Amino acid sequence: MRRILPTESVTMSTHSATTTPEKLDELYELIDGMETALMTTRRPDGTMVTRPMATQDRGPLADLWFVTSIDTHKVEEIEADPHVCLGYYNDSTKEWVSVSGKATISQDRDKIRELHKPDWEMWFPNEGGNRDGGPDDPRLALIFVEALSVHYMKAKHSKPVALFEIAKGMMTGSRPDLGREEELSRAEL
Repeated sequence: MRRILPTESVTMSTHSATTTPEKLDELYELIDGMETALMTTRRPDGTMVTRPMATQDRGPLADLWFVTSIDTHKVEEIEADPHVCLGYYNDSTKEWVSVSGKATISQDRDKIRELHKPDWEMWFPNEGGNRDGGPDDPRLALIFVEALSVHYMKAKHSKPVALFEIAKGMMTGSRPDLGREEELSRAEL
């Protein structure tokens, strides 16, 4: 009997007739509930690195905003190769989101002021002058990820039913039916 790990994709439901606006609504609901993305970038030597990033805002078509320091390696990596992947996962519901996109770095002060949150200051400690973690801090930069494609799994059951599905799968060796996978192509975005 094959054991299914909780981190495996355990859904094989066929794609539904979900409309693009419905998929976008589901996507935003999932991302809002997960908040932290694992952003993967490519280093100059070709290796990839993944790091947690807090989603700050979203655009109208699955595009996402993140804050960073202008002096980090991820800025150099994005400038060398703008292709990134964002992964979100909710351990409680087993829902997940994967966003493939192109990232750009921005120091647009108007957009930084619009998105600025007081908790940014813990990541940008006060060094005096305008280097205080506030919206005019020159260390602040934004990463804008333009989504090129999205793949996600939306749970179809409550948590108790999902746990039953997993237990049933472990006992029978069958694949649990936890949710419905959807994709948003570039044409839809």
